[in-house]
Amino acid sequence: MNDTGKYKIQIVSSLKEVDGYDWDCLVTSAQTAKNTTSKTGAETLSRSCLTSSSDLPEQTMVKPSHPNPFVTYAFLSSLEESGSATLETGWLGQHLLLQDEHDKIIGILPCYLKNHSQGEYVFDHGWADAFERAGGRYYPKLQCSVPFTPVNGPRFLVGRLENSAQYRAVLASGLKQLCARHEISSAHITFMDKDDWQAMKEHDFLLRIDQQFHWQNQGFDNFQQFLDTLSSRKRKNIRKERRAALAMKDMKISWIKGKDIAESIWDEFFEFYLDTGSRKWGQPYLTREFFTLIGQRMPDQIALVMAERNGKYIAGAINFIGDNCLYGRHWGCSEYHPALHFEICYYQAIEYAIAHQLDRVEAGAQGEHKLARGYMPVTTHSAHWIENEGLRDAIASYLESERQHVKRDHEYLSTHGPFRKSRHKQSKEK
Repeated sequence: MNDTGKYKIQIVSSLKEVDGYDWDCLVTSAQTAKNTTSKTGAETLSRSCLTSSSDLPEQTMVKPSHPNPFVTYAFLSSLEESGSATLETGWLGQHLLLQDEHDKIIGILPCYLKNHSQGEYVFDHGWADAFERAGGRYYPKLQCSVPFTPVNGPRFLVGRLENSAQYRAVLASGLKQLCARHEISSAHITFMDKDDWQAMKEHDFLLRIDQQFHWQNQGFDNFQQFLDTLSSRKRKNIRKERRAALAMKDMKISWIKGKDIAESIWDEFFEFYLDTGSRKWGQPYLTREFFTLIGQRMPDQIALVMAERNGKYIAGAINFIGDNCLYGRHWGCSEYHPALHFEICYYQAIEYAIAHQLDRVEAGAQGEHKLARGYMPVTTHSAHWIENEGLRDAIASYLESERQHVKRDHEYLSTHGPFRKSRHKQSKEK
């Protein structure tokens, strides 16, 4: 260490090597962050250490504007400890910890070493195939993301500070050093905040965009006020779907939150999840233990919406609750009923957001069918570091064309939303 402050990046393979309090202080940018002492270990890929020096001023923390449950220690450690995101499933932790001269953690970049591209929702299978056909080796790669979770959020956990750009720059440099040192083909930061995404261009990352469909709360007092903003045809269709979903005799829908979710309810929901997962991906990503762990560790941020018929649960969806957003994640059912998926995953979520004065609902990846139900297109962002120059040039050309296509698609969908014509301009601006 020198007088100006020499900083290092430690790579840890398990969240057990990090104090959860320290991690969450960076997630929430609380003023009570405490010092931790770094731990040492064998010099392997999963326990390596990079160094970077810079004059980094002392950190003054402030609360971020959009807290996100998926980057918390509780969520990520539950993925690891449940066996959902581990070396065995192709998600080896390579989390970058930025430390000051006192070994205090002042920045984190959650990261995984992967030997496949499953569970990411930003697709690079074509890149891998092309590179390997040309004689290259695409895997392993580094993935800076929340496993199995296509949700926008912070990836560089450095707070919202005047000097956060400097911390982010050191972490980005460390990520590239890790690729070079261990001959890793690429690093991918997905579903990242737009400010971080824009900053990656100056660090020679390739920029990519895509879109999801989110519902925006316009200060509605009830569901009817939302319906009143829609065109007559869309309004009638939603009412028809809601009636159809509940038409079956003895059908009942209820919300179950936090500690009221008994293990028996988790058992039933997990069966719904298995059914959907096996049809979508062939093999579900999350283990049964994962749901028990998040139920114990973050109960105030979880809500199940469950459909019951004749005293038996037949369908359900899990939602995570942020300070200003409801995040719809997984759904499944044991019986098919017309429009039940729309009711549980979309309309119930809207009603919840209105009742709890949340700004928006994020209902997962893709799905243009959401547009007719009031969910408008929103841009998502990812950044990609490609080590091989030839592959990098080819991907850069592809992404330039892809960005233009996504932008045109976004503009088209924004002008063909379900709202009355007088609402289109406002919805597009949102």
